[in-house]
Amino acid sequence: MTLESLMEATLAGLGYELVDMSMSVKSGQLRVFIDKPEGISLDDCTLVSNHLSNWLVVENIDYERLEVSSPGMDRPLKKLTDYQRFMGERAQVKLRVALAGQRRFVGVIRGASDAQIELDVDGQVVMLALGNIDSARLVPDL
Repeated sequence: MTLESLMEATLAGLGYELVDMSMSVKSGQLRVFIDKPEGISLDDCTLVSNHLSNWLVVENIDYERLEVSSPGMDRPLKKLTDYQRFMGERAQVKLRVALAGQRRFVGVIRGASDAQIELDVDGQVVMLALGNIDSARLVPDL
């Protein structure tokens, strides 16, 4: 199992979702972004940080510094479940390979399946293959 899948399982046991994580080989910094349906508070970050600090020692995972935070208002969308959860929300999607000469799309998520997402871009529904998505983020409604 990978560090990400192990961490995903331990966080799920606490009632949190692992949104993203990264490890800097150079600095040894481990960044963990968590979420839950009600949102994330400072107390949530503290609780998860304390739990992960102990868990990382038990799992013998080497790191210098741990940073736990919320994914922010422009939360990244990584998994199919992310697109399904945020249907009706605006997202910015960047493709690996251009579709009709375009790599960036901003629109409302209308649907998501194992193969693709449906994005309403200015009244026109665009089908984007999940495998072609390089990155995607929610667009905050300010």
